[in-house]
Amino acid sequence: MDFGPDRWRLYGLAVREAGRAMRESTVGVLSRLSGAPMPTRLLFAPQDLRTADPTVATDIYSGFFAFSGRAITTGGRSPFAFAPPSRAWGEALYGFGWLRHLRAAGTALAQANARSLVDEFVTSRLGDRRIACSPEVTARRLMSFISQSPLILEGADHAFYQRFLKLIGQHVSSLERQVRSGALPYQQLMAAIALCYAGLCCEGLDRNLKRASRLLARELDRQILADGGHASRNPRIIVELLFDLLPLRQMFASREVDTPEALLRSIDRILPMVRLFRHGDGTLSHFNGMGVTAADHLATLLTYDDMRSQAIHHAPHSGYERLEAGRTLVVADVGAPPPRPLSQEAGAGCLSFEFSSAAQRIVVNCGMPQIAGDAIIQASRSTVAHSTASIDDVSSCQIVDKKGNWLERRISAWLLRRVGPVVLSGPEKVTAERGEREHVQILGASHDGYKARFGIVHERRWLLAPKGNVLEGEDTFLSEGGQSARAQAIIRFHLAPGIKASRAQGGRVVMLVLPNREAWQFSATPVEAELEDSVFLATADGMRRTEQIVLTVRPGETPTVRWRFERMARTFSAEQQQEQTPELI
Repeated sequence: MDFGPDRWRLYGLAVREAGRAMRESTVGVLSRLSGAPMPTRLLFAPQDLRTADPTVATDIYSGFFAFSGRAITTGGRSPFAFAPPSRAWGEALYGFGWLRHLRAAGTALAQANARSLVDEFVTSRLGDRRIACSPEVTARRLMSFISQSPLILEGADHAFYQRFLKLIGQHVSSLERQVRSGALPYQQLMAAIALCYAGLCCEGLDRNLKRASRLLARELDRQILADGGHASRNPRIIVELLFDLLPLRQMFASREVDTPEALLRSIDRILPMVRLFRHGDGTLSHFNGMGVTAADHLATLLTYDDMRSQAIHHAPHSGYERLEAGRTLVVADVGAPPPRPLSQEAGAGCLSFEFSSAAQRIVVNCGMPQIAGDAIIQASRSTVAHSTASIDDVSSCQIVDKKGNWLERRISAWLLRRVGPVVLSGPEKVTAERGEREHVQILGASHDGYKARFGIVHERRWLLAPKGNVLEGEDTFLSEGGQSARAQAIIRFHLAPGIKASRAQGGRVVMLVLPNREAWQFSATPVEAELEDSVFLATADGMRRTEQIVLTVRPGETPTVRWRFERMARTFSAEQQQEQTPELI
């Protein structure tokens, strides 16, 4: 690592992981002495709420497997015989969530294809077993097998049915072993959900269900915060969890088994939290690992909100705030990094924000890409990829990577395989306070992510006018010695794709024309604004070129910068706007 404290954090993390690896080995030896539970029969299959596309079934039958922005054509070979082109692709293949598309096709051919692929995976032992046997993928596969069991078992003979039940038992045994060996927190939660699926849907797993219910309650209480956010601070996680928790609630009711209070409580909390992140165009804010919003999935989930809950505006446990006036919305990240075991996708975006007018986003974060290599994914987590301030373009969080001396590179490579690119260090003291003065909503926050290295504390204030036509902000850099005299602060406002930006009055003003022809004006004092290239990463079809407004100051000379977005009374015609579609890159 670049400096002392992170080096020792790296060593400490390695020691803890070594201990966990030893527990895994011990539990693995002991578990082989006992056989896997064997369910006697399947009772029912839960509903899969995720959207299914029957045309995908045709692709799969023809040997075309496209997941997470990558695709392979098998040419008649098994898809499990190919090395996954990315980890995300492998997780999708081995998780078998794509069985829902075959079920949606509703044909005998799709049924036979599904049964053949499941049997092939089990009997051939092909595939990347490091990915396929990871706890979260094993859990996803178990839930997929149970949810899609009518598809898999339709027309199957008794021998296949017995092999399928044995397969369910093996997955239950594997997940219980991984839980006992100290799986990571999110892996424990996914295992608990999958084990509850198996215990409720299969006869003969009553003891496993009791253990799974206790584990589920424990992990939900630990990981679902009081305001409904997940401890990872990732909006995508709470959406994914709802897809699994809503059917689980129904399964407990169908079996007339007491539903864990933690499950009911978590669902009731999560739904309003999802709405906190939601912009007028239906997409979710891009914080801490959130990428493309599956609009159809989100719409499906919100129909299960019996109370039609309103978005919460204050989420102090998760570290998010929402300001709303007229048709203008601001969502801000005012939280510290998540716990290290849950920080694999966390971004260094403290005090970043997203800002929209009705259905048009204006200021965004770059977001997590769906189609990208590791280097771009890690770049998307950096501070410069967020609409906030960085010091000397250094991120406010330090993430495990393959840097440092020979020993540190070896340790980092091992940790990346074990726990992923977790956050080693970041802001430790993050404060936030909101109020109102003459109907103007005010949010103030600060973080010390640059204090150790630069001796600088960053403070930011947002002020949203009652009609939503003006958003004012103020960035202050409090110097506390160190290298603050030589440091440079760069404040970035990444613009959403499709916005036409042009400088005026020598950089004192930036005119913004939105795709709907609405016009906004940005101004700053006492610095001039520059326009630079940017890229929006959270798209389904590739990254899109866009622009960013950049303000640069030296905190030792100019400690405070004020900026302002104001909606103009006029709109632009199509000819004036010269609207352009952002290029794919």
